[in-house]
Amino acid sequence: MAEISRVTAFGKLNSLGYKAIESATVFCKLRGNPYVELVHWLHQILQLQDSDLHRIIQHFSLNPSRLAKDFTEALDRLPRGSTSVSDLSSHVDAAVENGWVCATLMFKDSQVRTGHLLVGMLRTPDLRNVLLAISREFDKIKLDELGDRFNDIVAASPETGLRASDGSQVGGGAAPGEASEAVAPAQMGKQEALQRFSVDLTERARKGELDPIVGRDEEIRQIVDILMRRRQNNPILTGEAGVGKTAVVEGFAQRIASGDVPPPLKDVTLRVLDVGLLQAGASMKGEFENRLRQVIDEVQSSPKPIILFIDEAHTLIGAGGAAGTGDAANLLKPALARGKLRTIAATTWAEYKKHIEKDPALTRRFQVVQVGEPSEEKTILMMRGMASTMEQHHRVLILDEALEVAVKLSHRYIPARQLPDKAVSLLDTASARVAISLHAVPAEVEDCRRRIEGLNTELEIIGRETAVGIDTAQRQADATEKLQAEQLRLGELEARWQEEKGVVDQILELRAKLRGDGGAVDTAAVAEPDPERQTWLAELKDLQGRLHELQGETPLILPSVDAQAVASVVADWTGIPVGRMVKNEIETVLKLADIINRRIIGQRHALD
Repeated sequence: MAEISRVTAFGKLNSLGYKAIESATVFCKLRGNPYVELVHWLHQILQLQDSDLHRIIQHFSLNPSRLAKDFTEALDRLPRGSTSVSDLSSHVDAAVENGWVCATLMFKDSQVRTGHLLVGMLRTPDLRNVLLAISREFDKIKLDELGDRFNDIVAASPETGLRASDGSQVGGGAAPGEASEAVAPAQMGKQEALQRFSVDLTERARKGELDPIVGRDEEIRQIVDILMRRRQNNPILTGEAGVGKTAVVEGFAQRIASGDVPPPLKDVTLRVLDVGLLQAGASMKGEFENRLRQVIDEVQSSPKPIILFIDEAHTLIGAGGAAGTGDAANLLKPALARGKLRTIAATTWAEYKKHIEKDPALTRRFQVVQVGEPSEEKTILMMRGMASTMEQHHRVLILDEALEVAVKLSHRYIPARQLPDKAVSLLDTASARVAISLHAVPAEVEDCRRRIEGLNTELEIIGRETAVGIDTAQRQADATEKLQAEQLRLGELEARWQEEKGVVDQILELRAKLRGDGGAVDTAAVAEPDPERQTWLAELKDLQGRLHELQGETPLILPSVDAQAVASVVADWTGIPVGRMVKNEIETVLKLADIINRRIIGQRHALD
């Protein structure tokens, strides 16, 4: 027979009653009592300034001092020594259900007030006995009079006009004790470990929250092949940090969301297990294992198939994690062996060899999928796939030459990291720098201002030293000369900055007109001859030429992310002046013999 869920029943409490039961669970935990009893709840209600219960006590002349003494004695009689709250007592559940019946049938109210709870308890023999065991003062309440004159007795109560907590979202529609985390979800009969310790990757893919994944079709096909097996159907992605192991799994999630997978995988949910969250706060022995066991049980009992993605898998299933991860591996092995728990793991090859391969039983559960560093050509394809997402984030135009240069320069000058990670970082930084340059003071202008401030400070110090007879004539002359030079340079920089800004603003305005509503450019419209569009393009070309003349090799403002913007970031990161190399690389190679001949005298025959 179907039962009323606790969330539904307690959702009918008004905000005052709901917050009181939440406080009662915390109060119970602090006292070390194993169960939340009616005395905890009523005690927390009486701690408030006003409520229906206060009005009823006042109307029937109950002795407040006697009540307080009886409540203290009743609380002291409860067993103590528990480290956590096991559950709410059956009396609390019964009180809410009876209060709900009284509220709806007797008083035609949509909320359950504390007065309704009291009426329901007094009408139920078992609950009435519990009340009288707490205090005999409750025997003074005349049930018939309370029922007949209820609205008059509680007319001025703050509970008048409140709504049920499931209607006002107080407590978020959760069961009592859950919002305060005084009662664990598992102890309340709710399966929430997956919601708490994992993220639905397929749902994020359906909402378009993941970046487009390009160039990893081969690895995704291997994952699908392994998952379709009956046994040993757990792929583990191995590769150096930054090659895109997580991106492969995101690409698989996008395929599930779009239905581009075999029929057995179309209804699958791919969830990312947050290992850090699983371990956080699990200081008590066995707590981490209990959390993991709950996750495994919920995956196995789910009516909809679930695949878990475990990133940095060695921290959970190998010896590379915290204490207790060996037990975690033992929990996973049986489920993986039976094929009831399907996972996709990811770790570096070094960690796999060091921690996972040492355990033959665990190694047999997984099938390795090697994710290598992509070539420059494939990385450029990947970058083109995510360029539009980066443009939307930074609100700048990213040229295709910037994508190619980001890949080539990062591959050449940043050997410590892997493609495509280092190329993405480089392009992201260049895009951020361009976005900042459109609105902030250029670095050259800011540095010049700081140098002027420093020289002014130096002149003040020289002036104080001169006042006490110290000879500072030469220093003062040098500082004054430097100050005048910096002030002159600052004036030139600010004038050029304003001039560049004016040209860049015009360029951006024209680009906005050419792009229309800011979406994708209509290629059909571009192909058709349009006099107005041709005029804009000609004007844009003139402005770009003028900007190039103004900026030279040291631009203050960048209208778009181009090869020069990317090269400047590489120069800052590595100290290698690659900016000129990007511009004159071919010309330099062609004239290499002449350049060397100017430096090495008398060796022309050797160069030839």
